[in-house]
Amino acid sequence: QVQLVESGGGLVQPGGSLRLSCAASRSIVSRYVMGWYRQAPGKQRELVARITIGGMTNYENFAKGRFIISRDNAKNTVYLQMNSLQPEDTAVYYCNARIGVSEYWGQGTQVTVST
Repeated sequence: QVQLVESGGGLVQPGGSLRLSCAASRSIVSRYVMGWYRQAPGKQRELVARITIGGMTNYENFAKGRFIISRDNAKNTVYLQMNSLQPEDTAVYYCNARIGVSEYWGQGTQVTVST
């Protein structure tokens, strides 16, 4: 079993930045596809960014140029650096680990972008 614990969410003003962290309970971040998803109130959960086992990254269009996903294998942690945040980025952000049929989710961390 794998546990994923997100942190780093909070309240930020438009244009601000946050860095989310996802700490895994086992050494999986380089052996699983790691992703960040988000879910805004009344909306479906959507992919934000993912990093593959080989280290390739891909982003949804709204995240390109503003968000950066990275990982630290030694710390078993995946990060999401979010810049130029806007109110529409307000959501609960979830960490995801997936390999084959195995998939794990964190409990989520709230990001609120508001004045």
